[in-house]
Amino acid sequence: MSSRPDATARRAGGRHGHPWRAVGAAVVVLLAMVGSGLIGASLKTAEAVRPPQPQAQAGAGAPTPASPFSDADLDGTDEPPAGLPRSAPTTISIPRIGVNAEVMTLGTNPDGTVQVPPLDQALLAGWYEPGPSPGEVGNAVIVGHVDSAAIGPAVFFNLGALQPGDTITVNREDGQPASFRVESVTSHPKDAFPTEQVYGPSDRPGLRVVTCGGQFDEATGSYPDNVIVFASLIT
Repeated sequence: MSSRPDATARRAGGRHGHPWRAVGAAVVVLLAMVGSGLIGASLKTAEAVRPPQPQAQAGAGAPTPASPFSDADLDGTDEPPAGLPRSAPTTISIPRIGVNAEVMTLGTNPDGTVQVPPLDQALLAGWYEPGPSPGEVGNAVIVGHVDSAAIGPAVFFNLGALQPGDTITVNREDGQPASFRVESVTSHPKDAFPTEQVYGPSDRPGLRVVTCGGQFDEATGSYPDNVIVFASLIT
């Protein structure tokens, strides 16, 4: 499916030229990528620290974000891990990049766009609640800001530094943590967002963690790309 908005969908808010689309069973909603209003005066100096970017760039010979691990690699069996019951996430921990953040629940705005964490809470991550919860069968989606003019580097500033094999742990309200192994980390232009691979159906529990990426464009006040981490549940 094309990642461009269709004729019946509304444009996402914010300063990003190309919104994401979240695919559900009955509706297509526009996802305004985290980062509306990112990088203010506090980060516009010549020596400003820029977020790391993944090596895999979509359209430049990058591998597709499919699992490099066999089912047996994931949990020592020939079958993918069984999904957990539905339960809202509470925190996300990513040891390699020092993330240990609370997770807020996000829904959709009246215009059909997906909510994002407020910029004054840019150190929080957000779970797309209409989709699967982390650990359920299907692709759970967690988004977060890369930076903020108010605080500088935000929750997923270093997301692009993750590597295949790294672990992500999501704690849940039911007390059952869901641990995921990173499969791939890629960068995609916002007008070529891999909608199906992020929001499409899956027969195994997966996690997609998304933030803004690329070289910040001061003329447009936005990032041109999305950094996406693809991960699968390990038991």
